[in-house]
Amino acid sequence: MKKNKFNSKVIHGGHSSDSLTGAVMPPIYLSSTFKQKSPGDFEYEYARTKNPTRDILEKLLKEIEVGEYAYAFSSGMAAINCLSDALGKDYHIICSDDVYGGTRRLFDKVKSVNQNIEISYVDLSKENNWKGHIKKNTKMIWLETPSNPLLKIVNVAAIASQLQDTDIFLICDNTFASPYNQQPLTQGADVVLHSSTKYLGGHSDLIGGCIIIKDDKILAEKIQYLQNAVGSIPSPFDCYLLIRSIKTLSVRMERHNKNGMEVAKFLSKHKKIKRVMYPGLENDPNYKIAKKQMSGFGGIVSIEIDTDIAGIKKFLNNLAIFTLAESLGGVESLIEHPGIMTHASIDKKIRDDLGITDGLLRLSVGIEDIEDIINSLNRALEVI
Repeated sequence: MKKNKFNSKVIHGGHSSDSLTGAVMPPIYLSSTFKQKSPGDFEYEYARTKNPTRDILEKLLKEIEVGEYAYAFSSGMAAINCLSDALGKDYHIICSDDVYGGTRRLFDKVKSVNQNIEISYVDLSKENNWKGHIKKNTKMIWLETPSNPLLKIVNVAAIASQLQDTDIFLICDNTFASPYNQQPLTQGADVVLHSSTKYLGGHSDLIGGCIIIKDDKILAEKIQYLQNAVGSIPSPFDCYLLIRSIKTLSVRMERHNKNGMEVAKFLSKHKKIKRVMYPGLENDPNYKIAKKQMSGFGGIVSIEIDTDIAGIKKFLNNLAIFTLAESLGGVESLIEHPGIMTHASIDKKIRDDLGITDGLLRLSVGIEDIEDIINSLNRALEVI
């Protein structure tokens, strides 16, 4: 039987009609415990360990990311925590230098202390820039592509091809791209991770995370054991919301991609914009690799406005359509200031070295009418 293509997978993946009632949409199983046929004879035992609604979500995630194992978590950070725990202690990570501030905080302030993990932050968008950082105890290369917030692109296949004969895991945070635009497991990554809160959820109404593993059964068993032991699971209702949201992922991402591109083009021509970061622009330094490994470029656009912090605040105060808020990937347009908001936990000197300046803003372009989005940006820029 021929496998469904992506647009069909998001709708039909993970379940068929309910066998008991014929319901087209699967029911939400809220029970915390399940009847056993006899002691130890059961399919479901306790909802922390396994839940029918979560099973459907995890089957769906496996299909759309083309992996063998998938685990849904209570948040993206819970997923990162579990994955780093699964690799033990006293090891070394090579990590993208401009990752999400929460990831860096977890690595620097928690994992380095509790598990004696050493982290080398490297610009992985530069070819082979990671090789000189390999150590005897390196266990994983952690990359975000596109990265948060500078939208750097890492060549997944190029790194994967050079790790084939090693025990080093290649981990890809695919949150910014979504499985619609990029599927790193098909390009050689070992593990894909998402903050499901973002594009997978798509409506800014749930918190979630997930891990999808290409084919490593031993790693999958460790993740499953740790998740059950710690209890970092999503609720059945959040699983239902994610299943429901993923059904519209394709149509949402089509509009996010289109609007993101239009906003990036508009801002790149505006005299008050110093720099636009968007891998879909042909003059972007990441364009060639992005075009090769992505089918679309997403709705995240980062910009640097030619003004000071007072000008930035004036711009934000006069901006309609966009809501000043953390997070991204929802149907509504959001905007945030990384230096003060999502990356505030990173030392200022590190932010400055990375290029996360006071003039940097990250836009999550929603699916509103593009004319309204651009008019709003234009009016707010005029008052600076």
